Amino acid sequence: MYSIDEVEAMLSDIADELPDDFWTQLNGGVILLPEVKYHPAGMSNDLYILGDYNNRYDYGRCIRIYYGSFIQVHGHFPPDLFRAQLRSTLLHEFTHHLESLAGERGLEIKDKIQLEQYKRRHHENL
Repeated sequence: MYSIDEVEAMLSDIADELPDDFWTQLNGGVILLPEVKYHPAGMSNDLYILGDYNNRYDYGRCIRIYYGSFIQVHGHFPPDLFRAQLRSTLLHEFTHHLESLAGERGLEIKDKIQLEQYKRRHHENL
């Protein structure tokens, strides 16, 4: 298991590797939150939100990574694999940010398709 401080350090190192252009208008930066966050469409508390992108006017643009969710899903992984998953999640959320700036929705659509696939699989297993 990884402490929140260890994950914060990993996340900071990964973020430091990203090009400056990624950070354009991300006025809230990247935030590591301690909680577990479940997706509201989850069927059995088995669908975790690892991170999300916020671009609401009242909060500004920011990326949130959920430490508790990350530990639930990937906490048993060896350090290299854990870091790779953290990096993948951060890049996923940065893709949402960059697409938002460009007026694109490709990843948002892909996420919706994956959610529908999850729901179908869950209903098939009932």
